[in-house]
Amino acid sequence: MRSLTRKGAATRQRVLEGAAAHIREYGVAATTLDDVLAVTATSKSQLFHYFPGGREELLLAVARFEADRVLEDQRPQLGDLTSWPGWRLWRDKVVERYRNQGPRCPLGSVVAQLDGGTPGAQAVVTELMHRWQAEIAAGVRHMQEAGEIDPGLDPDRAAAALLAGIQGGVLIHMSTGQTAHLEAALDMGIAYLRTAGPPAP
Repeated sequence: MRSLTRKGAATRQRVLEGAAAHIREYGVAATTLDDVLAVTATSKSQLFHYFPGGREELLLAVARFEADRVLEDQRPQLGDLTSWPGWRLWRDKVVERYRNQGPRCPLGSVVAQLDGGTPGAQAVVTELMHRWQAEIAAGVRHMQEAGEIDPGLDPDRAAAALLAGIQGGVLIHMSTGQTAHLEAALDMGIAYLRTAGPPAP
């Protein structure tokens, strides 16, 4: 994206946040460019100035915005996986995040509208999963250094397994409106890490 002035960047962000809020409330299919223009008090020429690719480019930007929110909604707990109470607080934060979101996933709906097989949509989701896994793995490494987890455990694979469980729980939550499976995935994943304690002397 070309560099923008401070005012231009603020205008683009306002359009982006307005579009994301409208999509969260009404869904992607029910959100048109005219809706975005109305809720953000933006002219059509302004919108196409910041999103020359039109609706598809705007939706891809919204997808990136929502992907960032997935991680931001877990802070500061996600960056503080340095004790077992810290892991518990993060677990509760994740459950709270998806319980508050409800059964409709803004990121998933936008990616589906873009056609999840497109390179741009795939890149957004792939980057989110890599960043999320890396932060969980960093927590595992910290606990290994503290002598709480067996140093022989692969932090990246452990984080990948925990993240896969979370995503499965979220998918079931989206279908049923219940967080029981998400909670179970987190509880069992963290319990496994705790049982993978340091080897006996």
